[in-house]
Amino acid sequence: MKQQHSQQQVYVIGVACTPFGRFAETSFKELTRDAYLEVLADAGLDDGGEIEQAWFGNCGLGAVGQSSIRGQVCFTPLVRDGLFPERVPIINVEGGCATASMAFHGAWKDILSGQCELSLAIGVEKTWFPEDASITQRIFDGGIDQLDRSEWIAYYRQAGAVAGKPFEPEQAKGTVFMDTYAMQAAYHMKTWGTTREHIATAAAKNHDMGALNDKAQYRFRMTPEQVLQDREISWPLTRSMCAPIGDGAAAALLCSEAFLRRQTPAVQERAIKISASVLSGGKYRALDEPSLSAVAAQRAYAQAGIAPADVSVAEVHDATSFCEIYQAEMMGFCEPGQGGPFVASGGTSLGGRIPINLSGGLVSKGHPIGATGLSMIYEVAGQLRGEAGERQSQGADIGLIENGGGVMGFDEAACSVVILRR
Repeated sequence: MKQQHSQQQVYVIGVACTPFGRFAETSFKELTRDAYLEVLADAGLDDGGEIEQAWFGNCGLGAVGQSSIRGQVCFTPLVRDGLFPERVPIINVEGGCATASMAFHGAWKDILSGQCELSLAIGVEKTWFPEDASITQRIFDGGIDQLDRSEWIAYYRQAGAVAGKPFEPEQAKGTVFMDTYAMQAAYHMKTWGTTREHIATAAAKNHDMGALNDKAQYRFRMTPEQVLQDREISWPLTRSMCAPIGDGAAAALLCSEAFLRRQTPAVQERAIKISASVLSGGKYRALDEPSLSAVAAQRAYAQAGIAPADVSVAEVHDATSFCEIYQAEMMGFCEPGQGGPFVASGGTSLGGRIPINLSGGLVSKGHPIGATGLSMIYEVAGQLRGEAGERQSQGADIGLIENGGGVMGFDEAACSVVILRR
C-alpha cells in the first residue's frame, strides 16, 4: 500500500459506547438511538444536522429478518424525531467482528477524500436471544464459509494434527470459532513454549481492568488460578479466557480540519487525529506464516510514520485471551514467540511497557460483534484524552486498535489496524 500523501487531516471529534451486556428487552433501534445521542453529546453538537454521511455496521439483523437497509430502518425513528437529518445516505457494512472498524474506515475515507466534512460511523449489535438460541448460532455461522464447508474442515483437520489438538467439529460445544483459536493456542504452545498460565495471566489482567470499566459486561476480578479452574470450552481455553455473547452499540464522529476549526475550543481540545486506518484480507495461510494483522500493522505504521515502540496504549482483538499474546507479537510489541513471557512480565498491564486492553478487552468488556471495533476506538480515544479514570495510562499520546473479523483458516477474514494520535 502506498503511503498517504494527502494533506487532508481527519479527526475523531466524538465517541460513544453503550454498556455491553445481555439486554433481551432492548431493541436494535434503541441501541442505535443510545449510541447516536451519546456521540452527538460527546462531540458537543446539539443535533446531527451537519452529518453528511453515515456508515452503519451490523451482523445480526439479517438473522431476525432484516437482511437489507439495516441502518435506514434503525435510523428512521431518529429522522422522524428530527434528531438525524433527512436524505443523508446510510451505507450498511458487515465484516464479522471487524464490522464496526469497516464503518470507521468508510467514514475516514469520506473525510480524507474531501467528499464530506462530518461523517458518522456506528456499530449496533444484538447476539443474545434467550428465547431462540438458533438466532445466535446463525449470526456466528455467517462468519465462516457456508458455501464450501469441506474446505475449512479439511484445513482444520490438518492443522489440528500438526498442532497436537485434533479438530472434531461433530463434538464442538458451541461455534467453531473457539476451536480454531484453541488450535492456534495449542500450536503456539507446541512451537514456542507458551503455557496455559500465560493465557490465564492475560485473562486475569483483563478481568481486573473490566472491573474498573462501567461499560463492561463482566465487572469482576479474577486470579489466574480462578481462570484456569473455570469450565473448559476447548482445551487449552476456559470460559474466562473467551469473549461472551452480548449486546451493545458504539459510534464515532469523524470530521475535517476545517470543520474542527469552526467548533468551540473545548471541542477542539478533545479532538483526536487519525494517523492511519488500514484494512487487510485473510487467507488460508501456513501455520508458521504471519497473520493478516501483522500485514495490516506494518502498513499502518508506514502510513502513520511511526514504529511499534512509539505506541503508548493499544486495544487488540482478544476473542480469546490467547489472542492478546499472539497480537502483541503481530503488532511488533515483542518478538515472535515471546508474547506469553511478555504478558507474564506485566508488559501489557497498566503501567507496563505497552498497556493492552485496558478496557478489559473482549473477554471482560464484552464482544457484541458489530459494535466491537468502535468500542475499541472509544477506549483508546478516552485514553488519549486522559479521561479513562482508574484505567488511565499516564502520558498516552499514540494509540493502536487491532480488530479482526470472521474466520479464514488461521486468519480472520478481515482485519483493521487504526492508529490514533493526541
